[in-house]
Amino acid sequence: MNPSISSDLNLPRGLGPGDTLGIVAPSSPFDRDAFDAGVAILESMGFTLVVPEEIHAADGYLAGSDHQRAALIHQMFADPAIHGIICARGGYGAMRILPLLDADFIKDHPKVFVGFSDVTVLLAFLVARCNMAAFHGPTVTTLGSGDADTHNHFRRALSDARPISIKAAKGPVIRSGRASGPFFCGNLTLLCHLIGTPFAPDLNGTVLLIEDQGEAPYRIDRMLTQLRLTGCLHRLAGLVLGSFDNCGSAAQVHDIVADRLGDLGIPILAGFAVGHAGANRTLPVGIPVRLNTDTESLIFDGPALSRR
Repeated sequence: MNPSISSDLNLPRGLGPGDTLGIVAPSSPFDRDAFDAGVAILESMGFTLVVPEEIHAADGYLAGSDHQRAALIHQMFADPAIHGIICARGGYGAMRILPLLDADFIKDHPKVFVGFSDVTVLLAFLVARCNMAAFHGPTVTTLGSGDADTHNHFRRALSDARPISIKAAKGPVIRSGRASGPFFCGNLTLLCHLIGTPFAPDLNGTVLLIEDQGEAPYRIDRMLTQLRLTGCLHRLAGLVLGSFDNCGSAAQVHDIVADRLGDLGIPILAGFAVGHAGANRTLPVGIPVRLNTDTESLIFDGPALSRR
């Protein structure tokens, strides 16, 4: 049985000026210029950074060996001088280290953990296996090219314990209604790749946000059809769309979602600034949320952080 998202998550401590962020590279090697630009943004926010030498390793399309990448994640969670963890980039490779991660150990050391894209699989692991709130948000290499809104939401989400709310930037409402449940957020392709594995999250009762990049419209159709055929969406509470950059026109994507999932009887709302298309607001995964298509909003019902 796949792990479900608990309604009683262990909350990591909120971050403040001078706190230390450790950087991990669980997936692919990264562009050094983009990385340095992201480091500069993090330092301008007042964070102290720990940049282990091993994150610069390259083993083909992976940022070092599987055991090396998993060990660094354990090291960052274990070190009391590290207050939060951010991923250098996505790419590919995080799935390979899932069997190497010690959920019981990580569970005892809850910390802010943030990333997106390939990091979707780690967010699912932390929330479902470690019973810990995690954050879908920029990586180091995308922060440098992010806009001011991306930076402000990143800092706010990781430091302010007050519940978050977010409005859709440009709609549309694909199916109207209201829904509530634990929030899960991630990359559509990675969600599909988790299906059939013991690490696939149980999406029953959740409000799900999906995003993707560089997938042709027919592939979006194929992935939604696959998810539907597995039955994992049949008890979804609500669906939200982030950005689908370079996936055909927005209208095409919305039409595909309406065709494939519009008869599930759940509210579906598009237009959130989450994903690969520049703006990428940081959102807490696992926290209860309310979706309202009338106000085109997501309102989180509780904090994702413990008080500092």
